[in-house]
Amino acid sequence: QMQLVEFGGGLVQSGGSLRLSCTTSGTSGFTLDRRAVGWIRQAPGKEREGVSCLGGGTNYIDYADSVRGRFIISRDNAKNTVYLQMNNLKPEDTGVYYCVADPGWTPGACPLIEWARYHTWGPGTQVTVSS
Repeated sequence: QMQLVEFGGGLVQSGGSLRLSCTTSGTSGFTLDRRAVGWIRQAPGKEREGVSCLGGGTNYIDYADSVRGRFIISRDNAKNTVYLQMNNLKPEDTGVYYCVADPGWTPGACPLIEWARYHTWGPGTQVTVSS
């Protein structure tokens, strides 16, 4: 069974940057290059929110309006890793960020609002932005 693990969370001041990474762990052989992947976050006391996603084997990308222009999602197939570069961070970006994969969605696309469709979730990494 494929498992995901995230890296790169931490504490940063408002206006700063962080880069989150996500790769597979556990049983070898699983790759992310042809899977739809994404990042979901949950702020304290709030519902989970789709942040960004990348279609499987395509260049399809989507962002939440709240992060568009500040966050960049990318994939390095050679390293089997998905990244979320977060720039100009704001206190409202604080939360646990989950890497997700395999939504069972339209091939080549990825769901963002329908984040609950993702079957595989990482344990999450905490991002805290201080004002």
